[in-house]
Amino acid sequence: MIEFTPERELEAYREMLKIRRFEEKAGQLYGMGFIGGFCHLYIGQEAVVVGMQMSIDKGDQVITTYRDHGHMLACGMDPKGVMAELTGRRGGYSKGKGGSMHMFSLEKNFYGGHGIVGASAPLGSGLAFANKYRGNDRVCLTYFGDGAANQGQVYESFNMAKLWDLPVIYVIENNKYGMGTSIERSSATTDFSNRGASFDIKGEQVDGMDVRAVKEAGDKAVKRAREGGGPYILEMLTYRYRGHSMSDPAKYRTREEVQKVRQDSDPIEQVKKRIIADGIASADELKAIDKEMKAIAANAAEFAQADPEPDAAELYTDILR
Repeated sequence: MIEFTPERELEAYREMLKIRRFEEKAGQLYGMGFIGGFCHLYIGQEAVVVGMQMSIDKGDQVITTYRDHGHMLACGMDPKGVMAELTGRRGGYSKGKGGSMHMFSLEKNFYGGHGIVGASAPLGSGLAFANKYRGNDRVCLTYFGDGAANQGQVYESFNMAKLWDLPVIYVIENNKYGMGTSIERSSATTDFSNRGASFDIKGEQVDGMDVRAVKEAGDKAVKRAREGGGPYILEMLTYRYRGHSMSDPAKYRTREEVQKVRQDSDPIEQVKKRIIADGIASADELKAIDKEMKAIAANAAEFAQADPEPDAAELYTDILR
């Protein structure tokens, strides 16, 4: 394991905790009826996006699927703007018209949030193609899940990415369940890091619950892509604690299974234990950080509930004619 400095430990703790407290608050607002439509929470998977974000430079791009709030926050997008979009308000990143799955920020180089399963693969490959065409030394992180890994457009993207040696890293967030079906029941092979083998794309499996392991793998993959090594696959072995979406009671797995992952592998608790054991910060100092993150989530929720809805005329803006 490469050195993970005390500063990195605290940064990881803050960022992962921000995502979790935000998602918990979003879940509350959904239950209260303030958020409509679909809402896919990222609780349990925070180490993946936080570790990968530590591996890239300003100007590198991120594109992902519909479980995207954590990616937005990790990219530095304003929690108030994200929550306002979830509640369909004017101050949202898509003016209240995109909702949970369709937010963008060109300023933060975040290209969505996409509701179509597997859509991020061809779109992310296109971003990487633009980078190579322009010779701008940028890398695109393209996230999708284990369910999307079985989609045909993913393999078309692999083929073109290798053909042109595009600077793209495919980050497969394997949380073990595509909607309500386990990978053992839906996938003929469950080692997704090998899915690019027929296109000569190398890959590796990573402990996606350990932010240090994620960053280490991310550092190597990003360096390789930036130096012209072409596409690469990082399969992040992770786990979501909540259902596929807020409407999913997740009865396809036992409570004991979820609890065991929480007890043994929780990404935030791992960092917390190291910080205290290494004397980086005290338990009271970490409680203060938690209080701060809860306040950020609460303020975002208050803003989102108070912000006005879009004017009816917005129905006719930002559309192709």
